[in-house]
Amino acid sequence: MFKHFRGDLFGGITAGIVALPLALAFGVSSGLGPSAGLYGAIFISFFAALFGGTNTQISGPTAPMTAVSMVVIAGIVAINDGDIEKALPAILTIFLLAGIMQIGLGLLGLGKYIKYIPYPVVSGFMTAIGVIILVTQILPAIGYYPKEDEEYVSRFMADAEEEILENILKEEAGEGILVLEDFEETIKRAEQITPADMQKEAKTLAAKDASGVVGTFKVLPRALKKINWLELTLALATIFIIYGFKRITTAVPSTLVALVVVSGVAYGFGINYRPIEEIPSGLPIPNLEIFTQFKISSIAPYIFTALTLSLLGAIDSLLTSVVADNMTQTKHKPNKELVGQGIGNSVAALFGGIPGAGATIRTVVNINSGGKTRLSGMIAGILLLIILLALGPVASQIPAAVLAGILVTVGIGVMDYKGLKAIPYLPKDIKLGPVKLSSEVIIMLSVMVLSSTWNLVYAVGIGLVFASLMFMKKMGDLTAKRSDVKPLTQEKAWADEKDFPNNLAQEVFIKHVKGPLFFGSTSEFQQLANQIPDTASAVIIRMGRMQYMDQSGLYAMEDVLQDLKNRDVHVLLVNVLDQPKYMMERIDIIPDLIPTKHIFDDFKSCMAWVELNIKDEFSN
Repeated sequence: MFKHFRGDLFGGITAGIVALPLALAFGVSSGLGPSAGLYGAIFISFFAALFGGTNTQISGPTAPMTAVSMVVIAGIVAINDGDIEKALPAILTIFLLAGIMQIGLGLLGLGKYIKYIPYPVVSGFMTAIGVIILVTQILPAIGYYPKEDEEYVSRFMADAEEEILENILKEEAGEGILVLEDFEETIKRAEQITPADMQKEAKTLAAKDASGVVGTFKVLPRALKKINWLELTLALATIFIIYGFKRITTAVPSTLVALVVVSGVAYGFGINYRPIEEIPSGLPIPNLEIFTQFKISSIAPYIFTALTLSLLGAIDSLLTSVVADNMTQTKHKPNKELVGQGIGNSVAALFGGIPGAGATIRTVVNINSGGKTRLSGMIAGILLLIILLALGPVASQIPAAVLAGILVTVGIGVMDYKGLKAIPYLPKDIKLGPVKLSSEVIIMLSVMVLSSTWNLVYAVGIGLVFASLMFMKKMGDLTAKRSDVKPLTQEKAWADEKDFPNNLAQEVFIKHVKGPLFFGSTSEFQQLANQIPDTASAVIIRMGRMQYMDQSGLYAMEDVLQDLKNRDVHVLLVNVLDQPKYMMERIDIIPDLIPTKHIFDDFKSCMAWVELNIKDEFSN
């Protein structure tokens, strides 16, 4: 491991410097504060490198993981009266569960299957992530915070009172108090509600109403009337430096330059700006309330979200691993990488960090700076820990608008422009009346819109289901094209069928089954019996190219064979492969509908049976 120490040292230091502003920004964006982003970067980088399967991978909070984390955090905080401290154990439990699930994915060997997630789903999701980050940073970039707008908060005072009363009733129900019989207790607790309680609840409701893409656009007209021009100037200066400095040199990360320059000017000139939340000094300590305050009821609604986090982290990390492989001419170990990422996310959750994954930009920086082994990722984590211990109070003076500016550039950069540019050129394979559309474009845009405006988790699920259905339809259509049933004189004969006696062309028909017989192709196969004319005495079904039959295909086969048997048509099976034969034996198609003497290993032996048993009745 220490053979390439010098390169790993430079690679790790450079990657750690690049990670610093992003970690702080992602922490703020998540809702848990800059320290959560920094803790995530420290522990995920170190432990994912130590236990992972990609030598040069640099891990930490990423845009997609942060976007999903925002959903978890906002939801749990909302049901805990807007109190982050109260909600934190449940939030971190979800993150811990996601890490454990990632370890499970790796141990089960599922890393190699991640590549089967369709590109339109990934593209739509990544573009949605960019939209979410970009849009949700508009308000902090212009210095508007809904919770601090008294007139806006006042709109929610009535709802706040109703919400507090509802919580009282829930508490009494949980305590076993029969509300109707002991209504005095309810009145007593209601009388203890103070204006401060209502104000606090109203602020929580106001923040919730203005959250996300839809909430931002809802409150944007009001925000634009209350622009804080100083905050906007800091955000714009940050964006300008990030894009402008890249034109001068890429040797120094432009994001770090923007962070240092704009923060330094704002602090040095004593400008009255809004700083980020204070970063705690000292070593991070484990949050044991994850275990002491564990309640299955508080995390049950988010278990599927935890699974989404684990899968998203897996995809994000393994895609970065492929990039690293291409740059270093090496081969990563996908399942080991998932275990490493899972351990990193689990440890980060214990210490209050947000989840993350392999980060492409940081990994590329590491490789270009000389990093060659897992030591580089560990050094990046150690560097961030040193910065936390030595410069925590200094970092706490960073303007919030600077991190908003950084996140705006992240949102712009994370969108999948390759997928968006391809929209006009993708094949139009769906016809709705006179209009032709592309199923891939529909999937991409559906995932993008639903993720941005509704729910990231459900949008991806819908996208996967739709993509799977479209894939099955296409496979069914392709199979159906090869499944036409025609008389031998019309169908293109295989090489060993060219000597078939012409005088039996009206009595014997051949069916070529190519490809799997599955639920996507059963409707075409079921038409077989109807396509066989009344002159038929026998049907030869050649199954040598049908490798697979599912349960739907099995019952479709049974229906066709039963129909042909009822018409006294002999059915002869040629070259039945093992899996379809096994399936037909399970429900006694063989030998009840097809006796074993009608199953032949090759076409030649089948024709010998035909010549002995089928008479020419129509050629004269």
